[in-house]
Amino acid sequence: MATHPALKAGQVAVITGAASGIGLATARRFTELGMRVCLVDLNESALRGIVDELAAVAPNGGADVLAIGADVSNDAAVRSLANHVTNAFGPVAVVMANAGIEPGSKALQAGSSWRRILDTNLWGAINIVHAFTPGMVESDAPGAIIVTGSKQGITCPPGNAAYNVSKAGVKVFTEQVAHALRQETDGRVSAHLLIPGFTFTGFTRANYDEKPAGAWEPEQVVDMLVDGMAKDEFYILCPDNDVTRQMDEKRIRWAANDIIENRPALSRWHPDYEATFAAYMAEDKS
Repeated sequence: MATHPALKAGQVAVITGAASGIGLATARRFTELGMRVCLVDLNESALRGIVDELAAVAPNGGADVLAIGADVSNDAAVRSLANHVTNAFGPVAVVMANAGIEPGSKALQAGSSWRRILDTNLWGAINIVHAFTPGMVESDAPGAIIVTGSKQGITCPPGNAAYNVSKAGVKVFTEQVAHALRQETDGRVSAHLLIPGFTFTGFTRANYDEKPAGAWEPEQVVDMLVDGMAKDEFYILCPDNDVTRQMDEKRIRWAANDIIENRPALSRWHPDYEATFAAYMAEDKS
């Protein structure tokens, strides 16, 4: 199967939020591809067993796997991370800004969760991209930036306001990065926005004792990521076992039409539009 030119044996990948979920599944896949992988997580102790696991399948054993504890919201720490990885492994080909948190938050209530979420989810992605991209642009080798977004940053459902704001910012930031890289490298270094569906990660494990039937496994998301990168897709929009691609497209189109038709904000959840939205979703335009 064809892969993105940066996903090759011997190339270096850096993955944040690598201790669990989609980050861990990506680290496993990249190691299977023969890449040298740097695992980054705030919980450095959680990475120890993962290093041993990946070293067992890496072409050069432990020499191909590096684990670093770092707070992605701290710009100085991220720049130190970039120097560490480059000194240990050499030029970086792939960076995945995946670290994220999801404590509850409300639109009309201040609280520490707002700052924590924006610092980690949005500023974490910005810090990672700014620390690693200059070297990738200056190189003459293929490269890829992957940023984990969320459907909640596109359709923005009520509740969990800070998380939605952070992921909406991540979407816009990654779009800007993709355009800038296209101008600077003519596509040699690409950017990709990974948009998972309902996935059984640490976030969902907090609410379920076992995988819900509707959820995908992280490995399924990584399948779509690798396939989408090979096709040079920017928006890698994942379904799940409950929500199809068609349903996602219709929900996204409805959200965009709130602006075009000047409907109330988040009209999908407005009582005056409940029946209209239900009828719209029931339409079969195939």
